Amino acid sequence: MPLRIGVPRETAAGERRVALVPETVAKLVKDGLEVVVESGAGAAAYYPDDAYTAAGAKLAPSSASVLGGGGIVVKVSPPTAAEAALLVPGTILVSFMNTTRSLDAIARLRDGKVTVFALELLPRITRAQSMDALSSQATVAGYRSALIAAENIPRIVPMLTTAAGTIRPAKVLILGAGVAGLMAIATSKRLGAVVEAYDVRRAAGEQVRSLGAKFLELAINAEGAGGYARELTTEEKAQEQKMVSEAVALADAVITTANVPGRKAPLLVSRETALRMKPGAVIVDLAAESGGNCELTRPGERVIEGGVTVLGPLNLPSEAPFHASQMYSKNVQSFLGLLVGPGGALTTPFTDEILVASLLTHDGAVTHAPTAALLGAPK
Repeated sequence: MPLRIGVPRETAAGERRVALVPETVAKLVKDGLEVVVESGAGAAAYYPDDAYTAAGAKLAPSSASVLGGGGIVVKVSPPTAAEAALLVPGTILVSFMNTTRSLDAIARLRDGKVTVFALELLPRITRAQSMDALSSQATVAGYRSALIAAENIPRIVPMLTTAAGTIRPAKVLILGAGVAGLMAIATSKRLGAVVEAYDVRRAAGEQVRSLGAKFLELAINAEGAGGYARELTTEEKAQEQKMVSEAVALADAVITTANVPGRKAPLLVSRETALRMKPGAVIVDLAAESGGNCELTRPGERVIEGGVTVLGPLNLPSEAPFHASQMYSKNVQSFLGLLVGPGGALTTPFTDEILVASLLTHDGAVTHAPTAALLGAPK
């Protein structure tokens, strides 16, 4: 019997992505795997059922038939506690898990002896780049954030020379120059804005300048382990806040992208700073889900105060589901290459460093120490 790969329809509110697209399914089937897709799983991302059957997938009538079929199940969003209960012991789940916000589901997966690989736990090493779903989805989020900013500021973005005079370009400030920030910079530049950016990692300056944006310099190097930013000291935060506040006040649009994995998002824009912006200015906060970089941010809402609009969009990759799914699917295919060996057989034990780092639950235990600490001992 070939190893089974199950693809259920995503049920999270607003989630339009699908874990595998037909192009990837065809490659997995060619490698000798059986792929079972819930009917309608790709519809919201514009991948119809007939495209999956043409790629060699089998269609299943319900989530229960996909989740309860064993083998490997691949998802985008973490399963609900009810979905987790449908997975039979020995099933392998590959998905984003949002570990600090999915504890009930993780407890059920642990107790149900489901092996879970959380894609957000992948190590930042060269070998894992093709599997880096966080980066691929951040690329989409950064792109969408620039479009949202452009749509919401009450002015034309590029410079125009017209018979009625010259229109000056909009000024966009990007806070955080990770994957999402760099894409926001590139997209804002393509739209014709004058772009400035800031990141606590001085090494990010070269990447920012390569995209044609001005990098705001501060004599702080806060690059931490794994390429992420470390938390700033109190004195460093004061220096940063002063420089950022001055730049924010002059911007027509600010896009904030700063996140510290597993922790509340750092506050970059206070209420006082936001209200120094000109009437009609816009802040797009990509860290809304983890608390927000702006004090005025409310997750999923539009806040207007003092003439300034603050947007806290959630799950931006789902707003471009076709390509977000395509990129995620390729990440999953690459990850499955570590789990599935020649001839379609499961590779065990899970000794590869990438599998070890991303393993969340296995054999009735939570193997990720921070999550295990949050859950405590099994009941």
